[in-house]
Amino acid sequence: MVIGKRPSGEIIGISFHAIGLPTADLTAAERPYAVTRDTFLLLLDEFAAHPEVELSFDDGFASDVETALPALTERGLSATFFPVAARLGRPGFVDLAGLRALNTAGMTIGLHGMRHRSWRGLDPEAEREELVLARSLIAEAASADVTSVSCPFGSYDRKVLRTLREYGYQRVFTSDRRRARAGAWLQPRYAMMAHDTVRTVRDHVLTARPLHERTRRAATSKVKAWR
Repeated sequence: MVIGKRPSGEIIGISFHAIGLPTADLTAAERPYAVTRDTFLLLLDEFAAHPEVELSFDDGFASDVETALPALTERGLSATFFPVAARLGRPGFVDLAGLRALNTAGMTIGLHGMRHRSWRGLDPEAEREELVLARSLIAEAASADVTSVSCPFGSYDRKVLRTLREYGYQRVFTSDRRRARAGAWLQPRYAMMAHDTVRTVRDHVLTARPLHERTRRAATSKVKAWR
């Protein structure tokens, strides 16, 4: 979205992961979400024309700083970045200087956990590592308050959501592929994938979905939140 503008009503949350040819080794689960640099720039130009779009970047790949940041700045756009704390400074991932550069440029820094694992079913020690220790590490590294989280793999249940509320997180981002309400605590998003193009995004993301599809996706989200 354009820096300084925050739309009311519906939000179309868009999440990116690795961009271009990452130097980090991608897992089998991460490869389908890696988009080429050219595709990313085309999609960014498309999203720049839609003030209802809210951009975010998961996993903390080095391309967040090397590719995404200059492209966003050039277009006057802002985004939220969700790095994984234990990956900071590893080859192919954002380092401390990169996190501070994102914050200095006016980007928002959130949390994607400590070790990129599902938060469902964690024991108390692992839960604290993921949601408390990782938060403090990211906040210190970025010199920024961390008040938003992105659920790894888009996985959550009512215990996860209750815990996130208890820890005071102000917004929780998921991957439920539906529109969100501006200002809502829970923010579903559409994750961009390797096969996406401007055409597929126009047809399946930016164009309002049929009522039956919106109803089905909302019901799926409610089931996840209450299981």
